[in-house]
Amino acid sequence: MVGPRRLPIATAAPAVLPPTGLSGLNPGWSRLIDVAESGTAGGVTHGWHLLDNGPQLDALGVLPVGTILCVHGNPTWSYLWRGLLASATEAAASGAPAWRVIAVDQLDMGFSARTDSIAATGRRAARPLARRVHDLGDLTDALELAGPVITLGHDWGGVVSLGWAVDHPEMLAGVMLLNTAVHQSPGDSIPAPLRLALGRGILGPATVATPAFLATTLALAHPPLSAEVKRGYRAPYLTSARRGGIGGFVADIPVALAHESRFELDRIAEAVRALAVPTLLLWGPRDPIFSDRYLDDLVERMPHARVHRFEGAGHLLTEDADYAAAALLWLGDIVPAENSDADADAPESAVQSAIPERAQGSMSGSEAAWGVDGTHPLWHYLDELRDSDETALVDMQPAPRTVSWRLLSRRVRQIAAGLGHIGVRHGDRVSLLVPPSADLTAVLYACVRIGAIVVVADAGLGLAGLTRAVRGARPDFIIGAAPGLMAARALGWPGRTISTARYPAPMARLLGVEHTLAELIRLGQARLAAGDELPPEPAPSDTAAVLFTSGSTGPAKGVVYTHGQLSAVSRALFLQYGVGVGTGLVAGFAPFALLGPALGARSVTPDMDVTAPKTLTATAVAAAVVAIDATVVFLSPAALVNVVATAGALTLADHTALAGVRRFLSAGAPISATLLGQAAALMPAATAHTPYGMTEGLLMADITLEGIRAAAASVATPPTADTGTQIPAASPPRAAATMNPAGGVCVGGATATTRIRISALDPSGASVGELSEEPDVTGEIVVSAPHVKDHYDRLWLTERASRRGAVPGERWHRTGDVGHLDRAGRLWVEGRLPHVIVTADGVVTPVGPEQRIETLPGVARAAFVGVGPLGTQQQVAVIETVPPARRMHRAPERLATAVRVAVGSPVAAVFVVPGLPTDIRHNSKIDRRRLSRWATGILSGGRWVKP
Repeated sequence: MVGPRRLPIATAAPAVLPPTGLSGLNPGWSRLIDVAESGTAGGVTHGWHLLDNGPQLDALGVLPVGTILCVHGNPTWSYLWRGLLASATEAAASGAPAWRVIAVDQLDMGFSARTDSIAATGRRAARPLARRVHDLGDLTDALELAGPVITLGHDWGGVVSLGWAVDHPEMLAGVMLLNTAVHQSPGDSIPAPLRLALGRGILGPATVATPAFLATTLALAHPPLSAEVKRGYRAPYLTSARRGGIGGFVADIPVALAHESRFELDRIAEAVRALAVPTLLLWGPRDPIFSDRYLDDLVERMPHARVHRFEGAGHLLTEDADYAAAALLWLGDIVPAENSDADADAPESAVQSAIPERAQGSMSGSEAAWGVDGTHPLWHYLDELRDSDETALVDMQPAPRTVSWRLLSRRVRQIAAGLGHIGVRHGDRVSLLVPPSADLTAVLYACVRIGAIVVVADAGLGLAGLTRAVRGARPDFIIGAAPGLMAARALGWPGRTISTARYPAPMARLLGVEHTLAELIRLGQARLAAGDELPPEPAPSDTAAVLFTSGSTGPAKGVVYTHGQLSAVSRALFLQYGVGVGTGLVAGFAPFALLGPALGARSVTPDMDVTAPKTLTATAVAAAVVAIDATVVFLSPAALVNVVATAGALTLADHTALAGVRRFLSAGAPISATLLGQAAALMPAATAHTPYGMTEGLLMADITLEGIRAAAASVATPPTADTGTQIPAASPPRAAATMNPAGGVCVGGATATTRIRISALDPSGASVGELSEEPDVTGEIVVSAPHVKDHYDRLWLTERASRRGAVPGERWHRTGDVGHLDRAGRLWVEGRLPHVIVTADGVVTPVGPEQRIETLPGVARAAFVGVGPLGTQQQVAVIETVPPARRMHRAPERLATAVRVAVGSPVAAVFVVPGLPTDIRHNSKIDRRRLSRWATGILSGGRWVKP
């Protein structure tokens, strides 16, 4: 048992107003109120300081739709919420629904009264959690606060706010939480910073006698706080006499089961499960105190919550991210503008009834029964072909190994039963850190068969990106080969560990291995032999997988697919390319290798390093074709470059094998007709396709090589001065329709089950237009199909933005790509939305200028980027030459002039570099944002460093 922690004896002091001049703090918000303390004899009262925008709303003449009750944690004060007060007041002034924001200073904190709350013994805080919950209730009673009320809490203030919430259901209309915790399992250690602060002989000096605890907390901001903001946070705590509450809060952490606040914490934690109100959880994953394990616990207790993790943000989320905009956006969703005149005293208004129907973040899913539209479970063919000795897949490494449908089906069932035996259950997350192989295929299908959710984040993300992905997904189990397990152990990735291989005991202990794949097979075999059955099959609407994006346009995002949606992916491949039973599929792109069994196709991944696509050779492709008598080949553009480059090593037998291929596909990044034609020449009987899609929708459009050539020929007037779509600054979005020169990469028409629309760009480069099929209008590409993702994992804001403008009841996805539809209904991709250049003369998309520059002699590749503020950006070209340049430099005048003529509009600078930076996963997508930052530095007189 942990004994009481010694603290200095505090002295009472009245509540006071903050000093003027604190950064971001409007003095008009501050007020003091005397509040009687309930449950005490003698009429004890305490002075409270709080921030309240109510008077400003009165001055505006608006009636609030409700109140946001904000509760800070330790060692902050109501200053924490200044951004929300400002944003809510500004929004009300602009005509949005008005919210009264009341941000309190808890007693002994901020500028509220010092209550002499440290017991006379100096050994324990006398304002434990239960007392603080009552304190907040006393305050709201004194304020005569009426519903609807939305609570908002952070740190220990999150627990206090939830205590108030569960005790005031008649007023409660919603809950918002930033990094906090409501439960601490007895077997889990508390976070290291708090353990240190609670250390014997440390508590008083660290929290009260010195400002060390406060300084440490302020240092957790990303980026660091300015001196002015730090001054604001320090203002109430300048002396040790003012810091007693900081120590009291730390002392009140219920580490031991016998701690006086343990019962109240457990009461709140259990009562939270019954909160049937809209809930928003905003989280900073870099928090060393409230890590994602506490978010997991909150989601388990409130599965209907909307969740958004701000990648890169930490404990001081209010300083690291625009939490206020997110909060007001969420409030706008649950209280539409037309309800702004609603009775503020009626918690039964729209805010009370707007409870999400499904688990966090999920807005819709495939509710269709199996068999509708030709869909069936991913493991369908494993059951149907379970007695077949025909080839299901071939492993090419370390030597070709053939796996029959009979063996694959048996292994999947055995692994599934073994996973169940060790505790893997429906809904558990299983991170797969296994290279493409028969092992990976068997493990994946075993997981989805029992309803476990597979988490797939490939090593191409790099170690840092992979770490962010795995930690963000919070897997319950990790199944991996040695490289993945070593990274997981070294970097502290969550999840119980299962290895695909058996290691000596010392190595197994080092890696934290609890089970091996062989052990699972033996356990599963025994259970099945004993007559045990696998659990019921998951439903089409159940979550099946979390697949991570490439990270080429920011941190990789987890994309959630249901079983029905993954089944629809395989259905789309069948309808578009005829990949099905009897097809031999060579997949140099891992997702399609894993879908082989779902299609009933025999599949193989060529001998290559999947994290480095350029390692694939032409002879390796030919060997894979021979191994399964392939008729379909799917390769990434990065792999394709090396396949063409190594074609000289092909033998006559290799050429003969490749001549049997009937369909050749390459997708994942833009691919030129020249490269596609060179690859197609190696497979002369094959129709060459380049599908368009993304992790959120793996097959959206398709075009053949012949279609690309026909599209190019159909452009009557080659693009010249208008440069890859330029929209005049003074024109509305539709003005683009008369100016679009059809620049970009043609990716063809929508696939059989897909709809494609365009949301037109305005002169600022924002996609604001309604979804339209109107031709020659440049805007954001928006897609809909049965196989579009369900939602982003714990990225509510991102998910909401991706569905903006969608028809209610339909699932649409904003791709972030910009382009246009031509009059034949073909889609042309002109770049990424973040790469659009906004000049004083209009909006420019980058792909058209890049294409024209790449037609110049001596130019291998080009990137076209903007430099400077939006609205006055300058256009800059960065190029690779043939042969490659040995150093970075400004282009010679002759080349620079040729580039400007090709582009047809002002180009501020032309740079030559040895190589353009690309994303680490595809090795082919040019990182234009990085180049823009680099060019900005050069033009500002900076050093010539590698871009």
